[in-house]
Amino acid sequence: MKARVIVTLKNGVLDPQGKAIEGALGGLGFGDVGSVRQGKVFDVELTGSDKDAAKAELEQMCEKLLANTVIENYAIEIA
Repeated sequence: MKARVIVTLKNGVLDPQGKAIEGALGGLGFGDVGSVRQGKVFDVELTGSDKDAAKAELEQMCEKLLANTVIENYAIEIA
């Protein structure tokens, strides 16, 4: 079973990398970009077949390692 975990900074948390990307895009002529927020994507392949168990396990992975839940949110998508 394949899953994707998307980790993004919470609203209100400063994102210097996103600001740098925003500035670089503007410098490249992409003037319609209002703002950029960067994040992380993890593609995880699991051996089990129970989607509920997989989601619970992925949530534990996020809480313990993949996301800093003080400043980041995460979303789990199971294919």
